[in-house]
Amino acid sequence: MTRTVALTAILAATLFIIYDTARTLDEARRDLTAIGALMADEIAATTAPLPQLQQAVRLSGGVVHARLHADPSTAPQRTLVSEQFPVGQHGILLLEANEDLIWPGLLVRALAALAVAALMTGLSWRRSHFNEMPDRMQRFVYQTLASAVPMGMACWTKSGQLVVCNQQYRERLDLEGTSVTYPQMVKRLIAGGYMKLVNDADNTRLMELHREDGSCMLIEERPLGDGNFLTLVTDVTERKKADSLLNSIREEQRLLARRYHEEKLKAEAASRSKTNFLAHLSHDVRTPLNHIIGFAELMRHEAYGPLGDRRYKDYVQSIKSSGEHLLDSFATILDLAELEGGQKMLRSDPLSVDELLDEVGQRFRGQTARAGLSFVRGEGCGAVVHGDRLGLLRMIGNIVENAIRFTPSGGRVTLAAFAAHDGVVIEITDTGLGMNEERLASLSQPFALGDATFTREGVGHGLGISISRAIAELSGGHMAIDSSPSLGTTVAISLPLRSEEGIRAAE
Repeated sequence: MTRTVALTAILAATLFIIYDTARTLDEARRDLTAIGALMADEIAATTAPLPQLQQAVRLSGGVVHARLHADPSTAPQRTLVSEQFPVGQHGILLLEANEDLIWPGLLVRALAALAVAALMTGLSWRRSHFNEMPDRMQRFVYQTLASAVPMGMACWTKSGQLVVCNQQYRERLDLEGTSVTYPQMVKRLIAGGYMKLVNDADNTRLMELHREDGSCMLIEERPLGDGNFLTLVTDVTERKKADSLLNSIREEQRLLARRYHEEKLKAEAASRSKTNFLAHLSHDVRTPLNHIIGFAELMRHEAYGPLGDRRYKDYVQSIKSSGEHLLDSFATILDLAELEGGQKMLRSDPLSVDELLDEVGQRFRGQTARAGLSFVRGEGCGAVVHGDRLGLLRMIGNIVENAIRFTPSGGRVTLAAFAAHDGVVIEITDTGLGMNEERLASLSQPFALGDATFTREGVGHGLGISISRAIAELSGGHMAIDSSPSLGTTVAISLPLRSEEGIRAAE
């Protein structure tokens, strides 16, 4: 409002000065024109030569000086308060008003107009400065707005006087009257708790009020256009409790994650220790076993004379068979330890998946026939993978051997492969005994013999699946097992293809 009044007053003063200047100059030129016309007629009517004329004529608006110039070229240029009149053969008559009497009057009136504008601006500033409280209409607007807001709301003048507040504000801050000032309200609130500044940026201040009863209020201050400001109060007690609970849960999650990481490191260290132990044990046991097997072979052939009783030959054969079985078991343990420990490197040669499956099928076809099973070889996929030939044959052979071992007579074993643009999947499916979820979960651990259903003759130490899984993972693939009791088992081994050239047969 003060700026508007000031601009209006200055504009009015400027227009008055312009109008007064134009009017004064116009009146002076009209007087000069009237006087000059009369004097020019009188001089032009005179036929006798005239001496140089210099005359002063006093008017009500000032003094007019008249000069006659016989030579027009010597006459001065016209000004704002001068006029020239031709007088025939006598030359030019120049009339000029006295500027010393015109401009001071204009200046006085201009200063008076500017003084009036300054006075109006000062009065307006004084009224706005000393009367901060909004008028009745503004108070009504503020009150209507405060009543519609669902949170506590109060409007204050820039000096801290309360303008209006709604009922929520009164209830949450325990206000009884409207005569309270902002500093008094803040002092009252801090006396019952403490206040913490959360944010003070972009002309908005955000504070948290923590009270003695445990409640928490969020107070937000926002400026208004007329220099006043408003405060918004929100009860955030429940949100604070939820945040505290959430922080506690996150802290517990961090502790659990750290403990999990520590236990994982311990488990990995234990696994490495186990692998190293098995590797050393296999090396230490294989040497005496080789001696036992060798001496049993010599005794069986009676290289240094007969043994006597023929039963000794059966005992020697049992010693040799048991030793060979132990040697094979420890060799398998050593292989698993080397595979899991990353000590055994696998080759990476291009291999045809169809040729691998044909070789495995040829190897086990006789065994399936003796077990009374039908062996089904799926259609070729035409895929070429990169891997270790002996390792992949052993991987597939272990799964096929398990399938034959746990499938009753009359069942079926299927060996198939399916290729895509990014990999190939080898599936070994049987219609055997199957496994429940508990048994299926135990297959991830070596030496898992299972229940009595699986303790058949020739069952090893449960390392075949573990070795196959290790070979699949070292080849960049994965192995998955799906099984149901009395329905059979399907083992899927996925291997990656290095490039699209690995698929020779498309469709």
